[in-house]
Amino acid sequence: MPNNDFLPQRGNYRGLVAYQKAECIYDLTYFFATKFLAVGDRTVDQMVQAARSGKQNIAEGSAASSTSRETEIKLTNVAKASLQELLVDYEDYLRVRGLQQWAQDNPRFQQARKACAEHNDPGYYTAAAAERSDETIANIAIILIHQTDYLLYKLIERLKDDFIKKGGIREEMTRARLEYRNQQRSQQGSKEHQSH
Repeated sequence: MPNNDFLPQRGNYRGLVAYQKAECIYDLTYFFATKFLAVGDRTVDQMVQAARSGKQNIAEGSAASSTSRETEIKLTNVAKASLQELLVDYEDYLRVRGLQQWAQDNPRFQQARKACAEHNDPGYYTAAAAERSDETIANIAIILIHQTDYLLYKLIERLKDDFIKKGGIREEMTRARLEYRNQQRSQQGSKEHQSH
């Protein structure tokens, strides 16, 4: 049988844990920026746009995966870069206001890291944020960004590995076409053999 799966049914970005966490980051960032930053502060728009870019580029990369692995890798890298930009905004927010960025040995950090690892539902974070301080929300966002960054790193490594092993879509189409031609020749040869 020729390989006809060179356009695999991919693009299920909602099933990616990295996307689910990026959605949590977006919702939490929107809540944070509109509650704790002044109206008209350019940082509001910058933070919300960086969070949105992280989420959207994971979705767009996944959607592009069936036609271009190169585009999928590129957009996933863009998502990673956007979340790094957002990370710096949260760190800056804490530093310039004299608030604490939790160290890894801080019990609050450990508790938050465990909760962030277990929850991928945006509603969980926005409900919790309503009763938390800006320092706490910023630290939770930082932890979520680090977790998502790691997931995106693993995803990019897997995509690169797939690309090295299988090539891009053009290579897969060429392989499928060659397999089909070989199969047609083999069937033709067998028909000719039977007719003699």
